[in-house]
Amino acid sequence: MLRALSGLTTRGRCLLAAGVAAAACSFVLNERDLLRVAVFVIALPLLVAFFISATRLRLGAARSLRPERVSVGSPGEVQLELWRNGRLPAGEVLLEDGVPYALGSRPRFVVERLPHDRRVALRYPLQPVLRGIQQVGPLRATITDPFGLCEFERELIAHSRLVVVPKVVGLWGLPSGAGIGAGDDGSIRLHAGQGESDVIVRQYRQGDDLRKVHWRSTARRDEIMVRVEERPWRGGTTVLLDHRAAAHHGTGPAASLEWAVSFAASVALHLRRSGHRVRLITEHGLTLADTPGEGGEHYDNVVLDVLAALQPAHQRDITLGHDPAEGQELIAVLGTVSNESVHELSRYRPRGIRSLAVLLDTPGWSSGVNRPENRAAATEESVALLRAAGWGVVVAGPGSPMPQVWAELCQTATRRGTLIGGGL
Repeated sequence: MLRALSGLTTRGRCLLAAGVAAAACSFVLNERDLLRVAVFVIALPLLVAFFISATRLRLGAARSLRPERVSVGSPGEVQLELWRNGRLPAGEVLLEDGVPYALGSRPRFVVERLPHDRRVALRYPLQPVLRGIQQVGPLRATITDPFGLCEFERELIAHSRLVVVPKVVGLWGLPSGAGIGAGDDGSIRLHAGQGESDVIVRQYRQGDDLRKVHWRSTARRDEIMVRVEERPWRGGTTVLLDHRAAAHHGTGPAASLEWAVSFAASVALHLRRSGHRVRLITEHGLTLADTPGEGGEHYDNVVLDVLAALQPAHQRDITLGHDPAEGQELIAVLGTVSNESVHELSRYRPRGIRSLAVLLDTPGWSSGVNRPENRAAATEESVALLRAAGWGVVVAGPGSPMPQVWAELCQTATRRGTLIGGGL
């Protein structure tokens, strides 16, 4: 009883109060006609409240997402079905589905007469602008009567999960020379003669075991070279994604982190589709995905799903303690990096194995300026430090097309591969 009366609107409550007042006046004035009117005025909102309350319990709905995985910028669609059980007629139904701002505007539908013998099909579009695991819903129905005396709200469907994966841009070409394009590992390998297996060598560093000095390559290069037996080459390419919150600028879809995630996804899928094994890691060496080169669409989905759920890290600097690529070639997508972070990235990398970096000029994402003369001094310093450590570096700004950045990276890798091969 009280639950049904709770659905009365302000108009319904006023009408009920007017009926009670009219009934009281009819007793005082001894007016039977006024009492009849009072009974009618009191009964009308009460009957409507019970009717709408019963109708609310007989509504049903279903929701389907088409598709359940969608990339940023690609259209999606939500399909709804609404029906009622039993033959009790239903009043006007207002439907509102919960949609986060990253998927578009919140839809509303008004169904005036809901038939009992068939389902009413409704649909509305989704236009995702930001990656992530998004929740669509809940779907709420508000049932009202034609007089506006009563309304009830009911949750018909809870949340539905929609995976918005980062946008993948088509890339062309591969770095040639010593490395990916040549099918080589990019490290310095020497065949020492009959019966001796190939070895990987690098420059001597203070603290290296002198028993691992490779004298043949030392004589050829006129500098001390040591064997790298503890870190054998495993083939493939490692893509490192710097997702520290402190390393990026901007918010929402226009943030530098979103550009970095999209570029890392594009590179990883491009290399895998070209037949290479791809390992995707964070700036701290945590493996996000490891896809074999011969894999299919399943491995693409693994990479995209992991990146869709990736949240910014709260560490301020890069801390590794080991070679992040574990002997593989490395392509790093970096935000703002300090001198200590550059040193941490480079100190464990063998100089004979190719290391490439796309360094984001993150202040440009805040100012909207993408010109070389306006690059931050810290960005130029990081570029110089990485190149001095043997890295191939390309700087990207907020307006840099990803295919162009990849083409420049391939050219840089080719030049460095030629230098490495010539040095032997």
